[in-house]
Amino acid sequence: MMAKFVYFFGDGISEGRGDMKNLLGGKGANLAEMTSIGLPVPAGFTITTEVCTTYYDNDKKYPETLAAEVEENLGRVEKLMGKKFGDASNPLLVSVRSGARASMPGMMDTVLNLGLNDQTVKGVIAQSGDERFAYDSYRRFIQMYTNVVMGMNGEILEDLLEKMKHEKGVEEDTALSAEDLKDLVFQFKIKVKEEIGKDFPTDPKEQLWGAVSAVFDSWMNTRAITYRKLNNIPAEWGTAVNVQSMVFGNMGDDCATGVAFTRNPSTGEKKFYGEFLINAQGEDVVAGIRTPQPVLQEQGAGSMEELLPECFGQLMKVQETLEKHYRDMQDIEFTIEKNKLYMLQTRNGKRTAKAAIKVAVDMVEEGLITKKEAVMRVEPNQLDQLLHPSLDPNAEKNVVAKGLPASPGAVSGEIVFSADEAEEAAKIGHKVILTRIETSPEDIHGMHAAQGILTARGGMTSHAAVVARGMGKCCVAGCGDIKVSYTDQQFITPSGEVFKKGDVITLDGATGEVIKGEVPTVKPELTGDFETLMTWVDEYRRMKVRTNADTPTDSQVARDFGAEGIGLCRTEHMFFEGDRIMAVREMILAADVDGRKRALDKILPMQRSDFHGLFQVMKGLPVTIRLLDPPLHEFLPHSDDEIEALAKDVGVEASTLKAKVESLHEFNPMLGHRGCRLAVTFPEIYNMQVRAIMEAACQLIKDDGYDIVPEIMIPLVSEVRELGILRANAIRIADAVIAEYGVEVEYLIGTMIELPRAALTANAIAEEADFFSFGTNDLTQTTYGLSRDDAGKFLPFYVDKEIYPNDPFVAIDQDGVGELVKIGCERGRETRPDIKLGICGEHGGEPSSVIFCHKAGLDYVSCSPYRVPIARLAAAHAALIDE
Repeated sequence: MMAKFVYFFGDGISEGRGDMKNLLGGKGANLAEMTSIGLPVPAGFTITTEVCTTYYDNDKKYPETLAAEVEENLGRVEKLMGKKFGDASNPLLVSVRSGARASMPGMMDTVLNLGLNDQTVKGVIAQSGDERFAYDSYRRFIQMYTNVVMGMNGEILEDLLEKMKHEKGVEEDTALSAEDLKDLVFQFKIKVKEEIGKDFPTDPKEQLWGAVSAVFDSWMNTRAITYRKLNNIPAEWGTAVNVQSMVFGNMGDDCATGVAFTRNPSTGEKKFYGEFLINAQGEDVVAGIRTPQPVLQEQGAGSMEELLPECFGQLMKVQETLEKHYRDMQDIEFTIEKNKLYMLQTRNGKRTAKAAIKVAVDMVEEGLITKKEAVMRVEPNQLDQLLHPSLDPNAEKNVVAKGLPASPGAVSGEIVFSADEAEEAAKIGHKVILTRIETSPEDIHGMHAAQGILTARGGMTSHAAVVARGMGKCCVAGCGDIKVSYTDQQFITPSGEVFKKGDVITLDGATGEVIKGEVPTVKPELTGDFETLMTWVDEYRRMKVRTNADTPTDSQVARDFGAEGIGLCRTEHMFFEGDRIMAVREMILAADVDGRKRALDKILPMQRSDFHGLFQVMKGLPVTIRLLDPPLHEFLPHSDDEIEALAKDVGVEASTLKAKVESLHEFNPMLGHRGCRLAVTFPEIYNMQVRAIMEAACQLIKDDGYDIVPEIMIPLVSEVRELGILRANAIRIADAVIAEYGVEVEYLIGTMIELPRAALTANAIAEEADFFSFGTNDLTQTTYGLSRDDAGKFLPFYVDKEIYPNDPFVAIDQDGVGELVKIGCERGRETRPDIKLGICGEHGGEPSSVIFCHKAGLDYVSCSPYRVPIARLAAAHAALIDE
């Protein structure tokens, strides 16, 4: 059977259906559906997305049978409309529009009024009896066609239009006469020949194929490519092309064009919301050429309800029909010609997170959709908008640089270049943006004090990004646009503008933009609808959602967002606070075991207090505590000035301290003396931490009757014998503490699976582990051989060139890293069927990764506190997709 590439719609007959979006694109499928349910849709046809794929696969050549199919369907449109394409006396004019299966508003090209030339314009005058309308349509066509199809700068002809209005002493296009517009068409054609070197095409068939090719070409224009990347739309989907008979909103005062939403797209309120223009075409509304008027009388003067009451009534009936039919909020485009309403498009409307939740909850209450459908209607990533302040969409902004949107939110503050400065400024009430080339664990106090963090280096899972998300702080990372100088206390933007310490900037963590000055923000609002939706979410998900948190404050935030425990407490973050850093450094500098133990004895009560606070907040919920992971050199200073200062504080020679720092130096610390390797050589470190964990748990059980099951996690295990030695040590310490307190405590000892060898030998490692937590940040690094902090220099190129489908540190690599996770799960359960399995890398809060974790059979995911609702919703999506 010969392939079919063109689908007709018109007069209640449509060859396509609403469920054929993959083939006909969203616009084509909805035009077919609206036609079939009896709505007034101008006749036309859709060229399928398969043609787009063929076009690009075959050096921009079309299938052999396409021309004949187009000709046949054009004939059907001519017959239905009673006009002929290219006929001088009774011409049919058409529009040519794009239509991908996923909505991409404004990203691709459109041509209106196609089929006009010096002969057919006379036929339009005869049809309409309106010379001005005919030449207005002609000049619009030349402007649009030369820009979209011929690649001419649109401002060139726009300047001629503005010049004409100036000469005639008018402000609006509608004030130009028929003669003015006729003269303008003449000027346009001369200008086209001057600029392009060839005449404007007069053959309607040539015009049609030029426009069709231009729409297919626009699938690969810069803005479409960028939009697809931001919204994870595959390039291979392609776009359809819709050729549709023109109806005219610019034929007089009984004509109009408009766009509308069946509910408010900003708030979700069940109130029709739309704008229109009398005597205009669609691009006038979208492009802001004229100020549009409201559809509803209550929304302002000059409304459609007042001026075109009959058409307003028709529109209200149509919008009600559409919403009931599609069972979702619709974004519609319409044209009125001679007091008759025509529908040009409907699609599920883009909406804010707040609106998405309200519409979903309201539609359940209205009986339009089920609770399961409501949960699936809200995209998990949308919730970010609700959980953090965002920039006022109406505010002006001067963007000076752009980095990675590492942690959402929107904040303004004075620039500072060190963590100490940030802390000092915060103490006296100043709001600051901590600006660093890159952050390290030693900057934690400044990051906590700052409103937001800006780094020149690092990726989406760099230290700055991970910590900022955990704190709920706005962060723009990897902003290579700026050149930071600590010496000069400034950074320079690509334009050469210099920003000094104390200058005010604004960060938009949702877009990665760095903006000059202070920009107003809008506070997040969590409504009753949010709580209602999240109650439904928890009914359907199977996986638990925990949080990555190191402080009681972070833990409380996460618990308030619905976290069901802590999946990762990074104990090293606690080591940098206050006076304990000195004790840690004393331990590192100690010459023998006794010296290390004396220093660790000072840290013990501090650690016990830390864990006591976490257990209190998470009462009755699991808490997984990772024992010390980073190499020891991270806790020591590196510059000569810092070494001199520390040497004085601890009473040793600077040269001795410098020698110690140098002795701890490693060429590749990520793969060096860290994690469980530290504890094999210095067991007293983990012994102190296990004692602190168990003492805090026992104390709360004994004094307050808490039900606590501490989960002690040993990091970076690659060999079961490592874990066996450290597990035995931990059990010895834990049981001794339990005996001292005279209480019964259940506790678990497990490990992070963050090395490929650990995943591959998980059956052996499970003999010594009560649980596995997949540390997918490091597992990604060690699987790919990438450093997440350095890969930002080239990873964007890999994504741009589609070598990698996306950044593997943002969304889990399901084919490689994911396969190791699945192997680890399967082999771990072979040995220990009841082993608890979770994930605690940054992927735990990324929706597609959460869905993967559900499929892999994990028991829980753990993520930053502010991503807990996102993970809950994604886990529910995963469960519902499975049904």
